[in-house]
Amino acid sequence: MSLSNILTPSIEKAIQTLFDVTIDKIEFQATRKEFEGDITMVIFPLLKVVKSNPVELGNKIGNYLVENVSEVARFNVVSGFLNIVIADSYYLNFFNGIRSAKKFGFVTPSANDKAVMVEYSSPNTNKPLHLGHVRNNLLGYSVAEIIKASGKKVYKTQIINDRGIHICKSMLAWQKFGNGETPESTGLKGDKLVGNYYVAFDKAYKTEITELMEAGKTEEEAKKAAPIILEAQQMLLDWENGKPEVIALWKSMNQWVYDGFATTYKNLGVNFDSYYYESNTYLLGKDVVQIGLEKGIFEKDPDGSVWIDLTDEGLDRKIVLRSDGTAVYMTQDIGTAIQRVKDMPDVGGMVYTVGNEQDYHFKVLFLILKKLGFDWASNLFHLSYGMVDLPSGKMKSREGTVVDADDLMQEMTDTAQKIAEDLGKLDSYSVEEKSKLYNTIGLGALKYYILKVDPKKRILFNPEESVDFAGNTGPFIQYTYARIQSIIRKADFDFAVNAGIEELHEKEKELVKQLELFPEVIQNAAHNHSPALIANYTYDLVREYNSFYQAVSILGETDLNKKIFRVQLSKKVADVIADSFSLLGINVPERM
Repeated sequence: MSLSNILTPSIEKAIQTLFDVTIDKIEFQATRKEFEGDITMVIFPLLKVVKSNPVELGNKIGNYLVENVSEVARFNVVSGFLNIVIADSYYLNFFNGIRSAKKFGFVTPSANDKAVMVEYSSPNTNKPLHLGHVRNNLLGYSVAEIIKASGKKVYKTQIINDRGIHICKSMLAWQKFGNGETPESTGLKGDKLVGNYYVAFDKAYKTEITELMEAGKTEEEAKKAAPIILEAQQMLLDWENGKPEVIALWKSMNQWVYDGFATTYKNLGVNFDSYYYESNTYLLGKDVVQIGLEKGIFEKDPDGSVWIDLTDEGLDRKIVLRSDGTAVYMTQDIGTAIQRVKDMPDVGGMVYTVGNEQDYHFKVLFLILKKLGFDWASNLFHLSYGMVDLPSGKMKSREGTVVDADDLMQEMTDTAQKIAEDLGKLDSYSVEEKSKLYNTIGLGALKYYILKVDPKKRILFNPEESVDFAGNTGPFIQYTYARIQSIIRKADFDFAVNAGIEELHEKEKELVKQLELFPEVIQNAAHNHSPALIANYTYDLVREYNSFYQAVSILGETDLNKKIFRVQLSKKVADVIADSFSLLGINVPERM
């Protein structure tokens, strides 16, 4: 139970006893650093019902609390603020209660609670995963883990965009230029091989456009008349009509990509519980359009196309079925959402991890599903995020200038190696130990740098800056964890026993107060779908620990009880670092 929850009924009783009035809400805030106190009550709202000056009111309430509430040690009043000092016994009781708890702050899901489905990644099968996918995957995976830790059952899923003209472009280019190449024959990951042919198509397409323009066509005419684009369009029609040789090639090249994606996901440390494929879902939703027409939610235009008018909600008219009866993306998204609940009947909400360029799309999608009467539609959330930029500029898939996810991860590992070697910290490590550690540090740096930023914000990603061993970085936090493990290894006494201390050093108290916040931070991060809250809490915890580490002796302390407590406190901080980093998908090293 939080301090505010403990104090609220006592303060309400104090106000009733002292002034014979009730107050709707007690307002608390953190005590400012320049004043003594652990929590502050704001007096000003009380002036509306009690005619007095704020200092006098604060002193009366403070004296009542000291006399009647065991957790309150003393107080001071500054203007209209009652700064309350909490007794050390409260913090010691709290710490002893959590000292041996596994996964402190994590809530076990209730069997009757509705589950949340989190969608992320959702790539196209015509190119490898890139830096934008990295942010998407890290956000989606982390939010799923945080929601799970907050006490919900979670399903992780993705929808793979495995059909359409862009897929046919890679297939056609492979047919024309591939000479039977395979991932095995080239030694390339399958997604990279297929991505190369997507780039090859674009190159050939541009050449044909230039030739047609030189022959007198306009650019627009040339784009439509280029033979290679006409062939790709025909291939798409052949796929839709089930032409056996096209389907066989499509299956074969897609499998190359899936195998490549699986390697990237494993290296990135993300996973999924289920997969949906656009080739299976693109026809979903058409039957729902008919239901919507019957209910008067949709309307049919004279040309046979079907629309929904959302102008009353501040949006516009949105097409849900073309005049030729074919579906649009909105149609299949409606159908896919409904299908997922059919597949997982305990799903009561969904989180879509998709870039902010799709903000409008999801406003419309969620509103349509609500109008169709699905009760779970009120629990849909678009985890909208900004782009990731590099100092070198914008990425373009067609031109092959994207930052490949695999290359980025390798670069992060290499950067970690260079910085660690320059610092000379790993002389006693074996080659295998070094390799594993460089990977842990490099990926930790990448993930933390991306996740510490509010999802909505655009990021300029700087690999060198992210692997700094000082400041608000993953390696800085990992280093503190490793330092604590070193202390624990050196502790040659039994620190599992009750320490038996009654007073806390100021730095010990501040550290316990920081630990106490962790369960609330998890809940807030889940509610706000924000791994940044976890990341920055962990940084604050580590800063508080390092302040404690500099201020007091741990293993050099002569008082055995104090020494036991300080090792216990250090271990609990390490546990929370590891647990919070697990929510971000980051590993922590035992040595560093």
